[in-house]
Amino acid sequence: MVTTYRVGLIGCGRMGATIDDEVKSRPDSHLFLPYSHAAAIVACERMELVAVSDPIAEKAETIRERYGAQQAYGDYREMIEKENLDVVSVATRPGPHAEQVIFAAEAGVKGIYCEKSLCNAVHEMDAMLAACEPRGVKFNYGTQRRYAALYRNARALIERGELGEVQAVIAHCGVSVAQWGHTHAADMMLFFAGDGEAEFAQGTTDARDEEWEGDRLMRDPAISSAYVKFKNGVHSYLVASTGWEFEIAGTEGKLQTLSNGMGYSLRIKDEHGDYRPVDPPEAVIESGTLRGMEDIVQALDCDGDTQGNLQLACRSQEMIFAMVESSRRGGARVDLPLENRALSIAPDHY
Repeated sequence: MVTTYRVGLIGCGRMGATIDDEVKSRPDSHLFLPYSHAAAIVACERMELVAVSDPIAEKAETIRERYGAQQAYGDYREMIEKENLDVVSVATRPGPHAEQVIFAAEAGVKGIYCEKSLCNAVHEMDAMLAACEPRGVKFNYGTQRRYAALYRNARALIERGELGEVQAVIAHCGVSVAQWGHTHAADMMLFFAGDGEAEFAQGTTDARDEEWEGDRLMRDPAISSAYVKFKNGVHSYLVASTGWEFEIAGTEGKLQTLSNGMGYSLRIKDEHGDYRPVDPPEAVIESGTLRGMEDIVQALDCDGDTQGNLQLACRSQEMIFAMVESSRRGGARVDLPLENRALSIAPDHY
């Protein structure tokens, strides 16, 4: 008998339920839809959105009705305790993520899809791991590109050795704030470097010394450049050029994703050592949010791992903390894992 997994949504705001409305009329909407957590859950054949929660009762009821959930709650704890949920989808701001994920894991929830940013402090990552890993929680992180076929096909090409030995990953993602846009950039830097451990990171932000209160940065700063050295030898760069494009340079070829996932450019070295254009992989366009939900279903079915598990989420999030800490130290290299587990980026509204 095929299992349909019961899902509860925490947070009925933009990423939780309404961002689809912002992109549905765009010419590139097929890159995203279904985009929100709720829309992707409903689109997933093996999931049922049974309940939603939000502290604003009117918002929770509106989203319950819109997506056909059975119940709306003002308190996510009550929802989890009453609804016998298999999966919880966390779509709030990052401030409460740690307590929400930990509560869900300790309550026996089997799967969690958590929106980025993962959390606001390094020690919160540690607490989330301590709650989820011993219980075998199937976790995926809301960095949607990781699950989409266009990016996974690109990595498969790399893993087949078609680019030779990977030398560098360049993220053309512009200047964006650390805990917002560049959580996506850091995850793709990690993804195309093979998801291995980072050795150290460096970064440049616009944070000022007076914005730090001890080890807490009171504003989410813009990162204008960053460098990560991975233990497998891959060099990864975050640069200020825009486009949400990712370039992977190897000893035998160069691959670049184009225009935020619309296609690829592929060049392979010829017998003279020159890089020549060749036909790239097929550009399959699909919703990363939906694929992330489906990946949790698959992991639950076979008791396997997910593609964006909590260990990987912590690695990319820790890269962000390291970039920001490097900037505080004048661009010095910051070794990973971070020694200072008290570091946090925690504006009051986060």
